[in-house]
Amino acid sequence: MSFFGNKRLIIVLVGLVLLISVVGFTSRERVKLTWPEMFFKDTFSVVQGFFYRPAQAVSGFFQEVDDAYNVYEENKALKAGLDQYARMSAELLDLQAENTRLREALQAKESLKSYQLRFAEVVARNPDTWNNVITIDKGLKQGIRKDMAVITSKGLIGRVQSVANFSSSVELLTSYERRDHISAVVQTTQVVNGQTTVHPVSGVVEEYDPQERLLIMRKIPWGQKIEAKQQVITSGLGGVVPRNLPIGYIVRVEPDDYGLTQTAYIQPSADFSQLNEVMIVERNFSISPTGELIPQQNAGQITNVPNQGTSTSQVGGGQ
Repeated sequence: MSFFGNKRLIIVLVGLVLLISVVGFTSRERVKLTWPEMFFKDTFSVVQGFFYRPAQAVSGFFQEVDDAYNVYEENKALKAGLDQYARMSAELLDLQAENTRLREALQAKESLKSYQLRFAEVVARNPDTWNNVITIDKGLKQGIRKDMAVITSKGLIGRVQSVANFSSSVELLTSYERRDHISAVVQTTQVVNGQTTVHPVSGVVEEYDPQERLLIMRKIPWGQKIEAKQQVITSGLGGVVPRNLPIGYIVRVEPDDYGLTQTAYIQPSADFSQLNEVMIVERNFSISPTGELIPQQNAGQITNVPNQGTSTSQVGGGQ
């Protein structure tokens, strides 16, 4: 048994010596390989080439799939970012427009300190009656009453037509159904003794031309010199609409059909296509059935004063 055991040990030792010798021999830099090395290298290169190409193709396919998925996810994230940017840009523009409108409304309030203003928002505007009526979010509970004038920061847009507890309908100046006339004056200038003075020329705004998008002012006395770009404001003589509210600017003037008076076409100051925030104007006096001017107190109470001689017949029934 010891002989066979020693024999195995000797064989192992000899094998190790041969292996070390071969490794040492093959690890040296040589000019030419031995034929067993060349045989094994060529055999392995063929076998490796046979398996390498399909494996490389499969690996490339999965890599391309992974790249395509990454591109898809990145594209989706970029689209979401663009959508969010577009939404934020729209919100920013809306806030900027609202801020501009509120600043203009504040300036208008400062210029109308003699009147009590109530701010309201437009909550409804029917496409079928787009130029006729709007609905605002203030009503009887907020002190709104029928026939109160309604303005924007640019100028007069209409009057309160009907009032509910928490909302009101406003009839616009552009309404083709409007029957109420508005007493107005054109602010013309005259030079007297070397000084320029404002000379108001009265008339009545009666209707709206939807084709030209202009208000029509009639009953302007013949001979009065009216020019383009002169401002038109309310006169306050009708007993409903307060005075000095901007209406628009003269575009042109024509004689009437009989040549007795003049007719002026007015570009409205307010933008009727963009009505968002409005202001309701309350007069500081009312007119009694007998034609008396009755001042109103801050709390809405009425105090009687002597007759000042002004009657509804004197103002021609206009607003």
